[in-house]
Amino acid sequence: MAQKRPFITMLTDFGLQDTYAAIMKGVIYTLNPSAVVIDISHNIKPQDVQQAAFQLLSCYRYFPKGTIHVVVVDPGVGSARKMIVAKTSDYYFVAPDNGVLSYVLQKERSVVIREITNKKYFLQKLSNTFHGRDVFAPVA
Repeated sequence: MAQKRPFITMLTDFGLQDTYAAIMKGVIYTLNPSAVVIDISHNIKPQDVQQAAFQLLSCYRYFPKGTIHVVVVDPGVGSARKMIVAKTSDYYFVAPDNGVLSYVLQKERSVVIREITNKKYFLQKLSNTFHGRDVFAPVA
């Protein structure tokens, strides 16, 4: 039986002038070459959690069921904030626990949220400043 090609979206505040979004895609493709990675946007205003939450709300449900939405707008990177996976009846969300999923989670009826703690899913050398690469991309 052929493996289904997962859809993974990316929504970040990285901008397009640097390599950060490309590095995350490289991690995803290294771990799963059959994945389909779709950019929602990388032009969220720096650390604007509310803007990211609204952009995600406006588009997430237009993707196929089973899509994994990765959101990295993370003013608390390197702090004690949690990293989470939220599962709804149709989608998965991988993000910091900072409110960036708040609009989506209010809209969805069936939600299970788990903290990301199993380090076997992380890249081997964990950075304090690039959890998008080291945690969110490999978990997706």
